[in-house]
Amino acid sequence: MTGTFKLKLQELIDRYQGRVGLSLELDGDLYEWNSTQVFPSASLIKLPILLTAFRQKEQGILDFDEIVTIAEMKMTSGAGVLQALSESAVLSIADMVTLMIIVSDNMATNLLINKIGVSKVRDFMDELNLSGTELNRQMMDFAAIDKGLNNWTTPSDMLKCLKAIGQNGFLSDESRGQIAAILQKQQFTDKLSFLMDTEKIVIGSKTGELHGVEHDCAIIQFKERTVYAAVLMDEIVDKRYGRSTINEIGRLIYEELVR
Repeated sequence: MTGTFKLKLQELIDRYQGRVGLSLELDGDLYEWNSTQVFPSASLIKLPILLTAFRQKEQGILDFDEIVTIAEMKMTSGAGVLQALSESAVLSIADMVTLMIIVSDNMATNLLINKIGVSKVRDFMDELNLSGTELNRQMMDFAAIDKGLNNWTTPSDMLKCLKAIGQNGFLSDESRGQIAAILQKQQFTDKLSFLMDTEKIVIGSKTGELHGVEHDCAIIQFKERTVYAAVLMDEIVDKRYGRSTINEIGRLIYEELVR
């Protein structure tokens, strides 16, 4: 990464009225800011759930071809499309995994947490050394929220998840390819990638959003170059300002990648 890029990025962070955490890696060069600080994970917690699902698929524990009907599932509000389908709708576990990521479906996520087991997700997070990440509740579990339970993560931990997808080590090449393909179908593209020319790059991403929170994590490829980017933001007072800031961070990353 060039010194000019790092300077522009730091200037943008310094102007931001809120908290920003970054972990970026390009060509083996790492840039971090508040990278080990803990943030509310929002839907970024779905990344380690995704990785654990594929690990269990490899182990023959989780059958991606298993069929589930909407009637079997607990209705969950928030992001997603399953809550709008008829009770007779039939989908596979593979469909649930895809919907959990590309439209951040909360019903699909809760089903997968139940199928996989919270302890197994935590075990895999330990294997990846996600020391700042906690899965403490399901999506939209207001009773747990009232008890003060939340899900947490750090930019550094999200970078580890992205690199587990992009590089050899924790999962098979087949699984990593399938995960990357799911991320590349992402439907929420209004954060890091918003100001990028997506016809020039290949990008797979997962966003997270709560009141006062804007997150995005992405693997972005241009020719032979790859950037892993985890950008977490909270304490946002003005949603439009927070969104424009993460858009600008994405623009800077893009310009550095394709220069």
